[in-house]
Amino acid sequence: MMASHSSNRIGLGCVTFGREIDEAASFTLLDHALARGVTHFDTAAAYGGGASETILGKWLASRKPQGITVATKILPPYDRIDIMPSLKRLGVDQLDLLYLHQWHETVPQAAAALDKLPVKQFGVSNVTLDQLRALGPRFRVIQNNHNLAVRDVTDALRDYCVANDIAIVTYSPLGAGFLTGKHRGGVAKGSRFDIIPGHQNVYFHDAAYQRLARLEAAAQRTGHSQAHLALAWALHQPGIDIVLIGGRTPAHLDQAFAALEFSDTAILDDLTA
Repeated sequence: MMASHSSNRIGLGCVTFGREIDEAASFTLLDHALARGVTHFDTAAAYGGGASETILGKWLASRKPQGITVATKILPPYDRIDIMPSLKRLGVDQLDLLYLHQWHETVPQAAAALDKLPVKQFGVSNVTLDQLRALGPRFRVIQNNHNLAVRDVTDALRDYCVANDIAIVTYSPLGAGFLTGKHRGGVAKGSRFDIIPGHQNVYFHDAAYQRLARLEAAAQRTGHSQAHLALAWALHQPGIDIVLIGGRTPAHLDQAFAALEFSDTAILDDLTA
């Protein structure tokens, strides 16, 4: 189901579909991802109020791609789980991978209901190590935010996942644009931080700005762009199975593939320090 450590580590995050780009642009990005060998496509019921799942579902029906994994997520509460809306929007009878989108007090109540769902594999997103330990063996994948600025995959969490054969998927390798420096002069209009102001609190704080300054210095010193270095850092983290790349154009995906080829480990080590 999941990519191994030696296979393609890039997955396509579909959060922009129907929110930041329209159906035609989404199809262009999906087609390009498939052509480049991407096999993991990640969406959620909450993205664009269902628009992302709907667009992805139309693309699946049109292209009928083989050998891919489609992952989606549902929001709490989890005491009453209904995945029929997602199944309908995606146009499928069974989900490859279903995440509980975030931790909630009703997670333990979901256990019995999950076994009755038409789902091949279960995961959980945005969790701590203690929360993951409390979940038990049913959840085989976690998905957390992890980049140079905000690191939600700790060494302890990574070690636990590796030891228990739990796959790790990470998202926002560019910090929704924070690490490119485009928000240095204020929130860029039309960006995710502009569309979802609450997202600003995740990044606009001293620790993240200190890491951004380190990245800026490394970019000036080495001649590599901030985006290239930030993507390379995320894509070369140990113990990570898949890094989700979102975007609006094929160029955003191509820059991730370019970063995958980055080989100067000394620069990456310096960024981590």
